[in-house]
Amino acid sequence: MTKLAHGFAPSIIGDDVCQIGYEGSEGVGIEIRGLNKSFGDNHVLKDINLKIKPGETFSIIGPSGTGKSLLLKHIVKLVDSDSGQVLINGHDINETKDINANRNFRYSMVFQSSALFNSLTVEENVGLWLREKRICGEGRIRQIIKENLQRVGLAGKEDLQTAELSGGMKKRVAIARSLAMNPDLILYDEPTAELDPVASDDLAKVIMSLKEKVSLTTIIVSHDLNFALYLSDRVAMMHDGEIVAIGTPEEIKKSQNPIVRNFIYTTTKGIQEEKE
Repeated sequence: MTKLAHGFAPSIIGDDVCQIGYEGSEGVGIEIRGLNKSFGDNHVLKDINLKIKPGETFSIIGPSGTGKSLLLKHIVKLVDSDSGQVLINGHDINETKDINANRNFRYSMVFQSSALFNSLTVEENVGLWLREKRICGEGRIRQIIKENLQRVGLAGKEDLQTAELSGGMKKRVAIARSLAMNPDLILYDEPTAELDPVASDDLAKVIMSLKEKVSLTTIIVSHDLNFALYLSDRVAMMHDGEIVAIGTPEEIKKSQNPIVRNFIYTTTKGIQEEKE
């Protein structure tokens, strides 16, 4: 059975049982080769080449309009490329010949808007995928919901309505919902959008704590420089549809690339140049 259990999930016998393959999770490796995407005359992604290691927390930074979110959409097959490949664990996700092999992983995405259902409680939002696909028995589903709300600092908030949540709490519920899928890969699209600095810091601490508790690969798209540098093992900077730099946070901060330096030292939350 592949990990992507889309459609036709069998009934679960036993209150505390989950489908085979649900409990296991480990980070995936990602390789992007020569990826290009245009919309008419607008060449948005230009020959992107990138490798992300299994279990790595990797951020893609840069100003708005540089193609960051579009690149993320290619990784989860929301958009088809004009040319190039996206390989996950060595398998091309656009290749249909080996459909079982190249889909033998789970991914989840935390959207910029959080994308919660207003008509559902916190508990119902977090458990939606599990119940819809009948992944586990109801007793185990309730346990998974409780565990993941604890992971994001929302223990005991199961019965709250979406309207009762602050922006930061909505982001954390969205993360708990993604974690409930037990993914091998989790993607964040501008996670600090519409959050104040305090809520952004709290969210960063939540994601950082998950690195110690959950085995998965994490990709973050953000224009929030400090947020990305704090969380990431490595960072790639995009400019005008191209990747202009890749490195550890310290390497990015010390980069002599004029495009990188301009972004770092003109951002409103930028890092002051360190004295020698």
